[in-house]
Amino acid sequence: MDQATVATEPAPVSGGVPALEMRGISKTFPGVKALNNVELKAYGGEVLALMGENGAGKSTLMKILSGAYSADPGGAILINGKPVQITDPIAARRNGISIIYQELSLAPNLTVAENMYLGNEVRKSGGRVDRATMREACRPVLERLGAPFGPETPVGSLSIAEQQLVEIARALHSESRILVLDEPTTPLSSREVDRLFALVRKLRSDGIALIYISHRMAEIYELANRVSVLRDGTYVGTLVGSEISAESLVKMMVGRDLSSFYKKEHDPHGSRGAMILEVKGLTDGGKRVKPASFQLHQGEVLGIAGLVGSGRTELARLIYGADKRAGGEVLLDGKPVQINAPEEALDLGIAYLTEDRKRLGLFLDMSCGENINLGVIARDAWRRMVLNRLKARERSESAFKALRVRAASPLVQVGSLSGGNQQKVLLSRWLEIGPRVLILDEPTRGVDIGAKSEIYRIIDELARRDIGVIVISSELPEIIGICDRVLVMREGHIEGEVGGPSGRAITQENIMAYAAGVAA
Repeated sequence: MDQATVATEPAPVSGGVPALEMRGISKTFPGVKALNNVELKAYGGEVLALMGENGAGKSTLMKILSGAYSADPGGAILINGKPVQITDPIAARRNGISIIYQELSLAPNLTVAENMYLGNEVRKSGGRVDRATMREACRPVLERLGAPFGPETPVGSLSIAEQQLVEIARALHSESRILVLDEPTTPLSSREVDRLFALVRKLRSDGIALIYISHRMAEIYELANRVSVLRDGTYVGTLVGSEISAESLVKMMVGRDLSSFYKKEHDPHGSRGAMILEVKGLTDGGKRVKPASFQLHQGEVLGIAGLVGSGRTELARLIYGADKRAGGEVLLDGKPVQINAPEEALDLGIAYLTEDRKRLGLFLDMSCGENINLGVIARDAWRRMVLNRLKARERSESAFKALRVRAASPLVQVGSLSGGNQQKVLLSRWLEIGPRVLILDEPTRGVDIGAKSEIYRIIDELARRDIGVIVISSELPEIIGICDRVLVMREGHIEGEVGGPSGRAITQENIMAYAAGVAA
């Protein structure tokens, strides 16, 4: 989409007072400067897009605005030019600020009206909730938004798009004038997206200040009057109207230096080893993954990059058999294999480390040793019935030493470890099965710099042992630093490839150009 399609009306009056201004906002967590002197302005009657890579600080900034976090001393938040103190979510709502998160905060067992009044119910003189008054008071707002349901409708019976509408209605009913929409189109169909866009335009024309957070540039072109960009917790700048272009946004979002701790001891430029894995036309029917094809070679670290919702994880789950495929095939050593469940993938030597280690990977109330041995515990059991506890202890102690897990012993409960050490325990489990192909989904999410360096060392060592490694990551410096070749996904399909035989350098600009659909 070219610049001519960028939304340019109604633009804020030059020199007018912003509905919201955030000045010098910083936020420090233990050992991490999440935000550093960030600025933001939003005017009534405009859509301000807030963009940045994953981890740029967008969510932290909005949590400060919502009262969920307290900013470091020294910054200021102004509403219509007047300083305010936002100490908690109630204070934010009192100042006319509402945030619609991806994870909707509705009670499905209550009606629309009860949700809109939740925590602020109207009561009769005897203390009983006055539901009739609440229903009638909600009706005008729902009619204004064109809601296809009434205030008496149970929220649990509504679609996701309709529940989103309830959240917006609740915000307007509480007289919010600053509305934040955080990745609002992620769960919606194309028809529902069109309806949402029409609603956003209506709210803009009503003078609401809208802050729209999205990774999807087409949405930004469609709706935004201005775009502010964060990078690594700092404010980069703002583009207005005709200044908004894919090239400018890509440059603002990615222009950072690589960290010094990426080291490759395997030879990424040498002759490629034999092909281990080949994927041909793999798809879930086009719901999240369109037909995808690629190859993986021995000793290769293949990256899969793309923006949130591009289908990276879904593709990995199809390969691993965690989700049902609708078409395509997987070949191992050039021969088609049937993988209908994860245990079949493991038997073939394909392992997958999930991006959600706490919910889908680890058993947090079990010990580190038990978690490490889960995948192979039957291998050395006597008659596959009596556990060989000595062998299991030796295996877990060896894994602790090889991966440098920082814990007193393998007997320690894994839930008590840091994120980085939990990740190394989970990685140990899959390494014990002796995989030929290892898929790592966000392998360093939520881990500190030291643990990241250790995980990068492990990935490099696996490549030197001729294991084929696939790394899915939202961190571009990580993808560039450890991968030999990178596939870039966009809206469910592989948009392009950088590195290797492609002849295109593995740079942040090239990756983001494919991810945004603007590569030449």
